[in-house]
Amino acid sequence: MAVSTTLQSLKQLSPTLSVGIITADLLSLGSELSLLERTGVKLVHIDVMDGCFCPMMTVGPPFIKALKTPLLKDVHLMIADPLEKIADYVAAGADIITFHPEACTHPHRVLQQMRNMTNANDPARGLLRGVALNPGTPLAVLEPLLDEVEVILLLAVNPGWGGQKFIPSTFDRIARAKQLIAASGREILLTVDGGVTRANIAEVARTGVDIIVTGSAVFDGKAAGENARFMLEAVKL
Repeated sequence: MAVSTTLQSLKQLSPTLSVGIITADLLSLGSELSLLERTGVKLVHIDVMDGCFCPMMTVGPPFIKALKTPLLKDVHLMIADPLEKIADYVAAGADIITFHPEACTHPHRVLQQMRNMTNANDPARGLLRGVALNPGTPLAVLEPLLDEVEVILLLAVNPGWGGQKFIPSTFDRIARAKQLIAASGREILLTVDGGVTRANIAEVARTGVDIIVTGSAVFDGKAAGENARFMLEAVKL
């Protein structure tokens, strides 16, 4: 599996933003994507919720396929039993797929299945495989999976709704996840998602994470372009 193109480009950009599109004006989706492209954002984050693993329902593969953009599609699956559904998200054009070990019986098998899949946008990009953990899930869950992942996503809120406050214990979890990654000897991107605002993004960036997900803080109904540019600059301070 060729992962070097996307993985290396994101390592060079680190730290950077992945902007959640679900909080945008979905009736003006093309315009909202174009706005992000003009700000210098490189990733668009798509929260897929099924109403089972977490209380909300959002979007699925047709929505992801409909996103006509050069931005990397960063797909976060908050769905039950992802094993039989992963292929549909890859076919829809996902560049990064993270799923929850809490939501399936065989997370290792999900990762093995993705290892043999090809990026539908451009095979040379590779497909980045990731696991996401809820705030209450022990980091020990990661240890048997580290040889099969390129991305670890730590949720700083409980999955469900945007606009929640960043859980302070996430800072300690980030530090411990970085130790696990270093001990693995592998290049793994560390992502944090949830509760990131204009007020705290610089503090989050200083933890050394590679990708910071933010959505409602950008698409607040006021000045999405200005918000995105502010946050891109803040992560580099």
